[in-house]
Amino acid sequence: MKIEFAPRSIPLERRLQTASVAQWVFSFLALAPCCIGIFIGLLFTRFWLISVLYGAWWAYDWDRPSNGGRKIQLIRNWVAWRYMRNYFPITLVKTVDLDPTKNYIFGFHPHGVLVAGAFINFCTEATGFSKLFPGLNPHLMLLDLWFRAPFFRDYVMSGGLVASEKESAKYILSKPGGGNVLTIAVGGAREALDARPGAFTLLLAHRKGFVRLALQHGVPLVPVFSFGENELFDQVENPPGSWLRCTQEFLQRFMGVSLPLFHARGIFQYSFGLLPYRQPIFTVVGKPIQVEKKPNPSQEEVDELHQHYMEELSKLFEEHKLGYKVPEDKHLTFV
Repeated sequence: MKIEFAPRSIPLERRLQTASVAQWVFSFLALAPCCIGIFIGLLFTRFWLISVLYGAWWAYDWDRPSNGGRKIQLIRNWVAWRYMRNYFPITLVKTVDLDPTKNYIFGFHPHGVLVAGAFINFCTEATGFSKLFPGLNPHLMLLDLWFRAPFFRDYVMSGGLVASEKESAKYILSKPGGGNVLTIAVGGAREALDARPGAFTLLLAHRKGFVRLALQHGVPLVPVFSFGENELFDQVENPPGSWLRCTQEFLQRFMGVSLPLFHARGIFQYSFGLLPYRQPIFTVVGKPIQVEKKPNPSQEEVDELHQHYMEELSKLFEEHKLGYKVPEDKHLTFV
């Protein structure tokens, strides 16, 4: 394979963009085990008291990821996130105003490999969420497993990430006065196994838990489609039924993470590596679907709202696809 190296004359701006994305990929893939190693390793040094004190704090703060997390605006406004935004670039697109006196569920599609669009748009201020949607406080659900890593849990909570469990959703959606957004990557880790350029297959046909949540709390459902999310990485072929896909699905059921074998470009060359391609992402926030509160919705009511949601998501995709260079013959497929 011929390796295409990056030229030496790359502007500093682009180098900083690459560095910001590299640290984000490292954080996503390796920071949690590094934090666990540091926590354990400190116990065997003269700095053991750091881990002991943190352990006491951790036990006291154990339920925080399920109780709204702990945002730190300074971290959400880091300049590194603006460099990361410009690397692709990523744009947040508003189609209608949202009432800040209400709580909302944003259904984010597609998951992609590393949910780059969801992270930048809802866990940082790089794309101006607070300016586009004044009065709304965004949260993004993350697998509960990641909040069991010391130090790392505090880092991810600082951006607005919360545990992906019913108690967490209930805490946010039940807050009086409104102004809270709970973003759910509906397809989850399993959908990442189908994330590759040109793919428009969504794991949604049987995902109805978020719809039931909306009915139980009477909060509007907002479809969100992130154009370009699947264009960031190539993935090793893993058709359904293959040994690789079966292994990945087993790991996903056992561990909660699907471990897609993805690749794109490197830091100093463009031929292979784990950095995403420089492909633009346009995350389009659709109009809200108003939902009547039903504490104990029937299955028929859930199915009806779920069907309505899929129709609105398809409509959002069709209305905007040509503007974001999606071929006219491409349509969403729900599985």
